[in-house]
Amino acid sequence: MNKFIVSAICGCLFFVSGFSQDKNIGELLNEIEQNNTELKGYQSFIESQQLENKSANNLPDPQLLGYYLPFGDNATGNYSEYQISQSFEFPTVYGSRSKWNDLKSIQLQTSYAKKRQEVLLEAKSVLVELVFLKKQKAVETERRTQSKQVFDQIQELYDKEQVGILDLNKAKIAWIQEQFVVQQIESEIQIVLSKLKTLNGGKTIDGFTPDIDLINEVATVERLWQEKLANDPSLQSLKAAETASLQKVKLEKNKVLPNVALGYNYQGVSGSNYSGFYGGLSIPLWNSNNKVKAAEADYEYQQVNTQVITASLYAQFQETYNRYELMLEKYNEYLTTMGNLNSEQLLFKAYMLGQYSFMDYYVELQFYRNASDRILQMEKEIQLLQAELLKHTL
Repeated sequence: MNKFIVSAICGCLFFVSGFSQDKNIGELLNEIEQNNTELKGYQSFIESQQLENKSANNLPDPQLLGYYLPFGDNATGNYSEYQISQSFEFPTVYGSRSKWNDLKSIQLQTSYAKKRQEVLLEAKSVLVELVFLKKQKAVETERRTQSKQVFDQIQELYDKEQVGILDLNKAKIAWIQEQFVVQQIESEIQIVLSKLKTLNGGKTIDGFTPDIDLINEVATVERLWQEKLANDPSLQSLKAAETASLQKVKLEKNKVLPNVALGYNYQGVSGSNYSGFYGGLSIPLWNSNNKVKAAEADYEYQQVNTQVITASLYAQFQETYNRYELMLEKYNEYLTTMGNLNSEQLLFKAYMLGQYSFMDYYVELQFYRNASDRILQMEKEIQLLQAELLKHTL
């Protein structure tokens, strides 16, 4: 039995290119990305924000004014006037705001990439849970079969009056417990499949081979961190916010320049008329007060915020990396030790020879089974840590 467990676990230790398995996982993550309702909704939100940002750079509507003054005491006749004009900010403002909008668009894109990463990391974590629940089910199913064999053998011994009723009842309880464990795992598998269905936009997951290869070793901590700096949306969003904030400073400086108005004016009275062009400039006295200073203060904040959050993320990354290395080291030690043992069969033989009572046999058996379960649990934890360390590759 122990050989079965260890061989099942060792199958995930070898590093291969794993094209077919990785492809299956990759295809499933792509499917979830396409079907996930949260990502679809967030994409629509981003599109609306981008359009709203662009609309802020539109020209104001032109104005048409008219006067007709037939009343009053005058000798020159009725007076009429009309004017059409177009006002706009200083031309350089539109170019500066357009660049700012482009940078805000990049911010929104990194925001979507961050949300996408969160969804896919959750999906991959659920997949890891599914894989190891199925492995655990295979192990517990084998244990259930063995428990039934032990119970049948003890039943025969009981019928021959070679063991007492207590041993028979204990063996039966052990068999019932294993049946319950398998049923629990089957229930948990259905819960995990339901989570995957929700992540997949309500569509059932089909055609996925539940297997994941353990990578023997990830890159060094510094190399992996450099990859994250270049590709992780959480870090890219900080730089995007900082760059957009700097452009906002330039925009506010351009907005200090006067607004411009141009138009055409017509005035007529008693057969005489005057017409010509109209022009005007605003006097930027109050509207821009403190706006440049506010933008500069925000840029300074974004710079500091980038440094603080980057340092915090690096500390979290180092902690995860150290946990991963420690877990992988202990996992390999467990595998090496357990791979050289055939403890369950030896225990069973000793029990059959009368060297152990059933309770002693069962207690010893649980020790080795707990060790095997710990290996499976460690393997799952390593997979989850790997997924966290490599989430920038999703």
